Amino acid sequence: MSSDSIDPSLLRKNAHSPSFFALKRASAGRLDLVDFCIPCNPYFPTPEMFAQLSGTLEQILKYYPSDADTITAELCATLGLNPQTVVMGNGSTELITWIDHLLVTESLATPIPTFGRWTDQPMETGKRVDMFQLHELRNFEFEVDPFVQFVRQRGSRVAVICNPNNPDGGYVPRHEVIRMLDHLIDLDLVVVDESFLDFVDAEAYTSVADEARIRPNVIVLKSLGKNFGLHGIRFGYLVANPALAKTIRAALPKWNLNSFAEVVVFLLREHREEYRESLRLLARDRMLMTQQLASLPGLKVFPSQGNFVMIKLPDGKDGVGLRDYLIEHHGVFVRECGNKLGSTSQFLRLVVRPQNDVQRLLVGLGSYLYNSTMPSTPAEPVLAPVNGLNGVNGMNGTPVNGMEMVNGMNPVNGVDMLSPMDMVNGMDRVNGREPVNGMDPINAMSSDSYNGGAGQNGYNGASDSTPYSTVAELRSYLSSNVVPGQGDGANGGGSGSDRYGRFEPVQEARPA
Repeated sequence: MSSDSIDPSLLRKNAHSPSFFALKRASAGRLDLVDFCIPCNPYFPTPEMFAQLSGTLEQILKYYPSDADTITAELCATLGLNPQTVVMGNGSTELITWIDHLLVTESLATPIPTFGRWTDQPMETGKRVDMFQLHELRNFEFEVDPFVQFVRQRGSRVAVICNPNNPDGGYVPRHEVIRMLDHLIDLDLVVVDESFLDFVDAEAYTSVADEARIRPNVIVLKSLGKNFGLHGIRFGYLVANPALAKTIRAALPKWNLNSFAEVVVFLLREHREEYRESLRLLARDRMLMTQQLASLPGLKVFPSQGNFVMIKLPDGKDGVGLRDYLIEHHGVFVRECGNKLGSTSQFLRLVVRPQNDVQRLLVGLGSYLYNSTMPSTPAEPVLAPVNGLNGVNGMNGTPVNGMEMVNGMNPVNGVDMLSPMDMVNGMDRVNGREPVNGMDPINAMSSDSYNGGAGQNGYNGASDSTPYSTVAELRSYLSSNVVPGQGDGANGGGSGSDRYGRFEPVQEARPA
């Protein structure tokens, strides 16, 4: 690895991470840069889908796309949504911009750390941003009641949460999000940014997009680029009641989507199974990567339901130095979180990637943190079994609790890199369950039961607050006994839930 292959000063020129293209241009032709910074889906689109796209490249570049209404209608037909409740944008950030311009008049409250556009965008237009600090000692867990109290104390008129949150990957169970919406029905607007929700496997029924369609002040934001691993195609969408959606749609250009977005949207219908499989594989990789990182001495790993994992470096270690070292000596690009409000440079967000890439990351981390003499080119990865299967993709593996070495490397400072553990930072592992849990990969919805634990019923409408007589539709909806697709706990039998509202199933886990 050449130490001068990439100039680290490129990483410090602005608040946001440089683009992958900027790094490639600065890498003197280097072809093996591994990106742990940009949250991609490494398994979707498939090589076959990319071949299809390549075959239509000339037409994509030469011809105008259809108007936004046509593309939106196709997306809604695929997802089972009403086009009157959906607005597509040239990336979710375009929609965030218009939400701010049109619907945020005074102030906005949001937890921090979180996605930077939710703090930066309203500040850039002169709004007051009320920042609700999430605490490291509680694993950056979001709690509804303290947040609602904070909103009331500050007099905020708009509230925003990301679920899962970026950069820590914390997930708020659906029934808790609905409870928050109930408490904040008098605000001008409540936004639930579900850009990473498809990666959640904590419960089968996750999205509150169905709630947004009938509530007077709720928007749910989605990012197709993040879900599908296609950040270069700027396309996202929001779901809201028809009147609210119409307000935003009227402000957008008629041709705000490009031809790449149109072609991909029309491809989705025939490739839903491949997308479903990509989520399963990514959940498996997240579990393995979390276990491996948590075994590094002094490194704290926060539980995540996104396609990324946040870590805290040992005391005395700084993320800026580590970032520069990894990209110079190992060709690994990571996201240091020092410029995120509510965070410091001791925290890093690492994208979930396949094991070959993770081994390269582990080598670099061990070398920097512990001055170990690990080889720069890792050997074939030694993997923990997943749901009873040895290894990954047909490779033989060694059980986690029997491992003393990773890739033939000596343990770091006498500690096994994959040490025997049943918990990750005090949190349950993925509990040996099949990662995606049978959920519909698009909108992260399923008709499967909730698998509620003994003595704990599924959410049954407005159980935590009084229905609001001012909205007849809302009152009717929330007074129903059970949310569609959720059971009353009869199918469960687990012994309690973890921070994600996930319950241990009675039945034996299925193979991955």
